[in-house]
Amino acid sequence: MPTLDPGLRSLREVVCAANLELHRQGLVLYTFGNASGIDRERGLVAIKPSGIDYQELTPDRLVIVDLQNRVVEGSMRPSSDTRTHTALYRAWTDIGGVAHTHSIQATAWCQAGRELPCLGTTHADHCHGPVPCTVPPSAAEIEAEYEEATGQQILNAFIGRDHRSVPMVLVARHGPFTWGASPAQAVYHAVVLERLALLATVTRTIDPSVDALPAAILDKHYFRKHGPSATYGQHS
Repeated sequence: MPTLDPGLRSLREVVCAANLELHRQGLVLYTFGNASGIDRERGLVAIKPSGIDYQELTPDRLVIVDLQNRVVEGSMRPSSDTRTHTALYRAWTDIGGVAHTHSIQATAWCQAGRELPCLGTTHADHCHGPVPCTVPPSAAEIEAEYEEATGQQILNAFIGRDHRSVPMVLVARHGPFTWGASPAQAVYHAVVLERLALLATVTRTIDPSVDALPAAILDKHYFRKHGPSATYGQHS
């Protein structure tokens, strides 16, 4: 096996840990899903190899690609979703990690092609509004650069939205993607999204006509945890 760049060791370790946490949280099984992280100074991304079971994953088995999707280090093919990850990294230079799952509740909303409404304060604590769902790809996009097109569809869903205040998306007929300042935060958001999807499903089962959370309550709960005026948690 070729010698691995020691400067990328930390990136490999945190990305491997993020992938294993997806598995530990029950959001992925077998070879489903993936997580990645980026070294912004070097413009390099570490991502799970394609088709590798989580039981077999180690930091040394991750694949390193550049932002043009060229393999820089690694003997295996990168995740088939790599071009979606890199499209987000190129567009949103403040994110440091991306996660993709096929978790049951969130993926069900993806398959229904429905945005995830903000129905209560649990959702408002994490997202300032609904989680958008993308437009399904066209036949031409499917035949050409499907994964790249998926990334563009995600970016299109955030035109007029802040990707920092809603760090997650539902890709129509596919599955959810989440992101954050680090791979660990991207995974955290994937866990949160699955719980929000479950709550919305149960709530709409009880009352299909329930309205979205009023804006005043949404703002109160979101901004007390996020932004310069946040009051939640402890001061260091």
